[in-house]
Amino acid sequence: MKRYAISSIIMILSLFATITNAEDRFMLETEFGASWQAKNDVQIPNDMMGDRFDLQELAGAGPWASLRLNAHWNINERHGMRLVLAPLAYEETGTLDSDVRFADETFSADAPVTASYTFNSWRLGYRYRYYDKNGWQLWVGGTAKVRDAEIKLEQGATRANDDNVGFVPLLYLAGEYNFGQGWHFAFDFDGLAGGPGRAFDISLKVTRDLGENWRLGLGYRGLEGGADTDDVYNFAWFNTGMATVQYRF
Repeated sequence: MKRYAISSIIMILSLFATITNAEDRFMLETEFGASWQAKNDVQIPNDMMGDRFDLQELAGAGPWASLRLNAHWNINERHGMRLVLAPLAYEETGTLDSDVRFADETFSADAPVTASYTFNSWRLGYRYRYYDKNGWQLWVGGTAKVRDAEIKLEQGATRANDDNVGFVPLLYLAGEYNFGQGWHFAFDFDGLAGGPGRAFDISLKVTRDLGENWRLGLGYRGLEGGADTDDVYNFAWFNTGMATVQYRF
């Protein structure tokens, strides 16, 4: 399913490029920096057969290298599409405060445990620009997100993991303010809460024009959310400090 989702996104983006030859319709952006986890509570299964523990205490707070790719296609003055490729993964070794039952295996506090965490996010969205005055541009829209997640623990010959690939619909909000001399403030938000879980992804950036097509910037991104179901309890919060490079054409 993951290969199908990525292939579909690439095909759609290639189609956009084929049918669009006007200038100033595309924006490609790379975000790179470092991510820290503020919390990462896990219980699998989410019943009396599993124990709740904190991956942040086991694996540490980080930092880990962060990379994200964003692409925008402005179909016309009002309507646009967006693509986001946002991998997130780490592997660290630490010790548990007490024995933990995880995914039908038991991990001891007497020996080191290697923890692997993956939460990749592949997104395709639509946005509508509803405001363009006084230096501000504001958008609203929706995002189709494919979540590729896995938590794995290893201790000697004992190994256990829980993985999940699923679809999540999100609300999208974004804005940009031009405060003069080529400087811009921007924010974006993907998120939704309700039912067994929630997902919030928000960024704040300050960027500077560098020529006609390039922008450089610095910013912060926060990623928080999780699920509380019969099978899984996992809520995590990641903070990212980043630099950005944009190319517009």
